[in-house]
Amino acid sequence: MKMVAPWTRFYSNSCCLCCHVRTGTILLGVWYLILNSVLHYMCIAIAISLLMILICAMATYGAYKQHAAWIIPFFCYQIFDFALNTLVAVTVLVYPSSIQEYIRQLPPNFPYKDDVMSVNPTCLVLIILLFISIILTFKGYLISCVWNCYRYINGRNSSDVLVYVTSNDTTVLLPPYDDAAVTGAAKEPPPPYVAA
Repeated sequence: MKMVAPWTRFYSNSCCLCCHVRTGTILLGVWYLILNSVLHYMCIAIAISLLMILICAMATYGAYKQHAAWIIPFFCYQIFDFALNTLVAVTVLVYPSSIQEYIRQLPPNFPYKDDVMSVNPTCLVLIILLFISIILTFKGYLISCVWNCYRYINGRNSSDVLVYVTSNDTTVLLPPYDDAAVTGAAKEPPPPYVAA
Protein backbone atom coordinates (compact mmCIF):
# COMPACT_ATOMS: atom_id res chain seq x y z
CA MET A 1 0.00 0.00 0.00
CA LYS A 2 1.11 3.53 -0.77
CA MET A 3 0.74 6.57 1.45
CA VAL A 4 -1.28 9.47 0.10
CA ALA A 5 0.54 12.80 -0.26
CA PRO A 6 -0.74 15.53 2.12
CA TRP A 7 -2.02 17.78 -0.67
CA THR A 8 -4.08 14.96 -2.19
CA ARG A 9 -6.17 14.71 0.96
CA PHE A 10 -7.88 17.96 -0.06
CA TYR A 11 -8.80 16.52 -3.45
CA SER A 12 -12.52 16.07 -3.83
CA ASN A 13 -14.83 15.11 -6.66
CA SER A 14 -17.66 17.29 -5.38
CA CYS A 15 -17.95 21.05 -5.25
CA CYS A 16 -20.56 23.79 -4.91
CA LEU A 17 -24.09 22.56 -4.26
CA CYS A 18 -22.75 18.99 -3.94
CA CYS A 19 -22.38 18.60 -7.69
CA HIS A 20 -19.45 16.93 -9.41
CA VAL A 21 -16.36 19.05 -10.12
CA ARG A 22 -16.92 18.59 -13.87
CA THR A 23 -20.47 19.95 -13.56
CA GLY A 24 -19.26 22.78 -11.32
CA THR A 25 -16.54 23.75 -13.82
CA ILE A 26 -19.03 23.68 -16.69
CA LEU A 27 -21.44 25.90 -14.72
CA LEU A 28 -18.63 28.26 -13.72
CA GLY A 29 -17.40 28.48 -17.32
CA VAL A 30 -20.91 29.23 -18.59
CA TRP A 31 -21.40 31.84 -15.84
CA TYR A 32 -18.18 33.66 -16.77
CA LEU A 33 -19.10 33.28 -20.45
CA ILE A 34 -22.42 35.04 -19.87
CA LEU A 35 -20.84 37.73 -17.69
CA ASN A 36 -18.15 38.55 -20.23
CA SER A 37 -20.51 38.53 -23.19
CA VAL A 38 -22.89 40.97 -21.48
CA LEU A 39 -20.35 43.34 -19.91
CA HIS A 40 -18.50 45.11 -22.76
CA TYR A 41 -18.53 48.77 -24.03
CA MET A 42 -15.15 50.21 -25.19
CA CYS A 43 -12.81 48.70 -27.81
CA ILE A 44 -10.26 47.49 -25.26
CA ALA A 45 -13.03 46.08 -23.11
CA ILE A 46 -14.49 44.32 -26.17
CA ALA A 47 -11.11 42.72 -26.94
CA ILE A 48 -10.70 41.59 -23.32
CA SER A 49 -14.29 40.33 -23.25
CA LEU A 50 -13.75 38.33 -26.45
CA LEU A 51 -10.59 36.82 -24.97
CA MET A 52 -12.47 35.96 -21.78
CA ILE A 53 -15.34 34.45 -23.80
CA LEU A 54 -12.80 32.27 -25.60
CA ILE A 55 -11.14 31.19 -22.33
CA CYS A 56 -14.48 30.43 -20.67
CA ALA A 57 -15.72 28.53 -23.71
CA MET A 58 -12.50 26.49 -23.71
CA ALA A 59 -13.00 25.62 -20.02
CA THR A 60 -16.61 24.65 -20.58
CA TYR A 61 -15.74 22.54 -23.62
CA GLY A 62 -12.75 20.98 -21.85
CA ALA A 63 -14.82 19.99 -18.83
CA TYR A 64 -17.67 18.69 -20.97
CA LYS A 65 -15.51 16.68 -23.38
CA GLN A 66 -12.99 15.75 -20.65
CA HIS A 67 -9.97 17.46 -22.23
CA ALA A 68 -7.89 18.59 -19.25
CA ALA A 69 -5.56 20.85 -21.27
CA TRP A 70 -8.48 23.08 -22.30
CA ILE A 71 -9.15 23.95 -18.65
CA ILE A 72 -5.65 25.34 -17.97
CA PRO A 73 -6.19 28.88 -19.45
CA PHE A 74 -9.30 29.35 -17.30
CA PHE A 75 -7.41 28.12 -14.23
CA CYS A 76 -4.57 30.58 -14.99
CA TYR A 77 -7.11 33.39 -15.34
CA GLN A 78 -8.55 32.49 -11.94
CA ILE A 79 -5.09 32.57 -10.33
CA PHE A 80 -4.38 35.96 -11.95
CA ASP A 81 -7.73 37.33 -10.77
CA PHE A 82 -7.06 36.03 -7.24
CA ALA A 83 -3.63 37.69 -7.23
CA LEU A 84 -5.12 41.04 -8.34
CA ASN A 85 -7.76 40.92 -5.60
CA THR A 86 -5.04 40.09 -3.07
CA LEU A 87 -3.09 43.15 -4.23
CA VAL A 88 -6.22 45.27 -3.73
CA ALA A 89 -6.51 43.95 -0.18
CA VAL A 90 -2.84 44.71 0.50
CA THR A 91 -3.26 48.21 -0.94
CA VAL A 92 -6.26 48.86 1.32
CA LEU A 93 -4.28 47.58 4.30
CA VAL A 94 -1.12 49.57 3.53
CA TYR A 95 -2.76 52.78 2.23
CA PRO A 96 -6.10 53.11 4.04
CA SER A 97 -6.42 56.75 2.97
CA SER A 98 -6.73 55.58 -0.65
CA ILE A 99 -10.30 54.45 0.07
CA GLN A 100 -11.41 57.93 1.12
CA GLU A 101 -9.71 59.41 -1.94
CA TYR A 102 -11.43 56.88 -4.22
CA ILE A 103 -14.83 57.67 -2.70
CA ARG A 104 -14.24 61.43 -3.17
CA GLN A 105 -13.59 60.83 -6.90
CA LEU A 106 -16.92 59.07 -7.42
CA PRO A 107 -19.64 61.06 -9.26
CA PRO A 108 -21.80 63.25 -7.01
CA ASN A 109 -24.97 61.29 -7.85
CA PHE A 110 -23.38 57.96 -6.77
CA PRO A 111 -25.79 56.23 -4.35
CA TYR A 112 -24.91 56.43 -0.64
CA LYS A 113 -21.70 58.38 -1.34
CA ASP A 114 -22.34 60.83 1.52
CA ASP A 115 -23.25 58.01 3.92
CA VAL A 116 -20.05 56.14 3.14
CA MET A 117 -17.97 59.31 3.51
CA SER A 118 -19.44 59.86 7.00
CA VAL A 119 -18.27 56.42 8.25
CA ASN A 120 -15.17 56.33 10.44
CA PRO A 121 -12.14 55.64 8.13
CA THR A 122 -10.84 52.81 10.33
CA CYS A 123 -14.24 51.15 10.40
CA LEU A 124 -14.56 51.59 6.63
CA VAL A 125 -11.18 49.91 6.08
CA LEU A 126 -12.22 46.97 8.29
CA ILE A 127 -15.53 46.58 6.43
CA ILE A 128 -13.80 46.65 3.05
CA LEU A 129 -11.12 44.17 4.21
CA LEU A 130 -13.83 41.83 5.52
CA PHE A 131 -15.68 42.09 2.20
CA ILE A 132 -12.49 41.46 0.20
CA SER A 133 -11.54 38.50 2.41
CA ILE A 134 -14.98 36.93 1.81
CA ILE A 135 -14.51 37.41 -1.93
CA LEU A 136 -10.99 35.95 -1.79
CA THR A 137 -12.24 32.92 0.15
CA PHE A 138 -14.97 32.32 -2.43
CA LYS A 139 -12.54 32.77 -5.33
CA GLY A 140 -10.10 30.37 -3.67
CA TYR A 141 -12.88 27.81 -3.39
CA LEU A 142 -13.73 28.21 -7.08
CA ILE A 143 -10.05 27.81 -7.97
CA SER A 144 -9.94 24.55 -6.01
CA CYS A 145 -13.08 23.32 -7.81
CA VAL A 146 -11.53 23.94 -11.24
CA TRP A 147 -8.21 22.40 -10.12
CA ASN A 148 -10.02 19.32 -8.82
CA CYS A 149 -11.88 19.06 -12.13
CA TYR A 150 -8.56 19.25 -13.99
CA ARG A 151 -7.08 16.55 -11.76
CA TYR A 152 -10.18 14.38 -12.10
CA ILE A 153 -10.16 14.56 -15.90
CA ASN A 154 -6.40 14.14 -16.06
CA GLY A 155 -6.56 11.10 -13.79
CA ARG A 156 -9.51 9.66 -15.67
CA ASN A 157 -7.76 10.04 -19.01
CA SER A 158 -4.45 8.62 -17.82
CA SER A 159 -4.19 4.90 -18.33
CA ASP A 160 -0.96 4.41 -16.36
CA VAL A 161 -2.34 3.40 -12.98
CA LEU A 162 -5.84 3.39 -11.59
CA VAL A 163 -5.83 4.71 -8.03
CA TYR A 164 -8.58 3.71 -5.66
CA VAL A 165 -8.67 5.63 -2.35
CA THR A 166 -10.50 3.86 0.44
CA SER A 167 -12.19 5.58 3.35
CA ASN A 168 -9.43 4.83 5.87
CA ASP A 169 -6.73 6.91 4.07
CA THR A 170 -5.15 3.95 2.31
CA THR A 171 -4.55 3.79 -1.39
CA VAL A 172 -4.77 0.70 -3.52
CA LEU A 173 -2.91 0.83 -6.81
CA LEU A 174 -4.42 -1.23 -9.58
CA PRO A 175 -2.36 -2.03 -12.67
CA PRO A 176 -3.64 -1.11 -16.12
CA TYR A 177 -5.80 -3.77 -17.74
CA ASP A 178 -3.24 -4.63 -20.43
CA ASP A 179 -0.50 -5.20 -17.84
CA ALA A 180 -2.80 -7.32 -15.69
CA ALA A 181 -3.72 -9.45 -18.70
CA VAL A 182 -0.04 -9.97 -19.61
CA THR A 183 1.23 -10.67 -16.09
CA GLY A 184 -1.83 -12.65 -15.00
CA ALA A 185 -2.06 -16.41 -15.24
CA ALA A 186 -1.84 -17.38 -18.86
CA LYS A 187 -4.90 -19.20 -20.09
CA GLU A 188 -4.52 -22.20 -22.25
CA PRO A 189 -5.72 -21.68 -25.80
CA PRO A 190 -8.95 -23.44 -26.68
CA PRO A 191 -8.68 -26.85 -28.32
CA PRO A 192 -8.32 -26.79 -32.10
CA TYR A 193 -11.43 -26.91 -34.20
CA VAL A 194 -12.09 -30.38 -35.55
CA ALA A 195 -14.43 -30.85 -38.47
CA ALA A 196 -17.20 -33.38 -37.80
